[in-house]
Amino acid sequence: MMGYGYFVLEELLWDKDGKLQTNGPHNYKIPCIRDIPAQFNVTLLRNCPNPRAVYSSKGIGEPPLCLASSVHFALQDAIESARRDAGKTGVFSLAAPATADRIRKACCDSSGES
Repeated sequence: MMGYGYFVLEELLWDKDGKLQTNGPHNYKIPCIRDIPAQFNVTLLRNCPNPRAVYSSKGIGEPPLCLASSVHFALQDAIESARRDAGKTGVFSLAAPATADRIRKACCDSSGES
């Protein structure tokens, strides 16, 4: 969920003077319980000894976060499909985080031509 937040929700915004505006929980979106899919299957690697690690631990932290980029790539594929259905072709850009507004604009809906 941390990676999902990074690639979809957690947008940093600055004002014209360079002051960070999204600096607290009141204006910085992080994943919450409503952001988790109704069905969210997770499995842990079993029967895979790692004798060189502390207590045979597995990778946590940054390595799994890198896998969260798959969320962004899946969104790009979905947008490409929506654009194709709308008769739009050509290259488009989708910056991370892929906020709802950026996704809407990239899809070229009637209120966000791109």
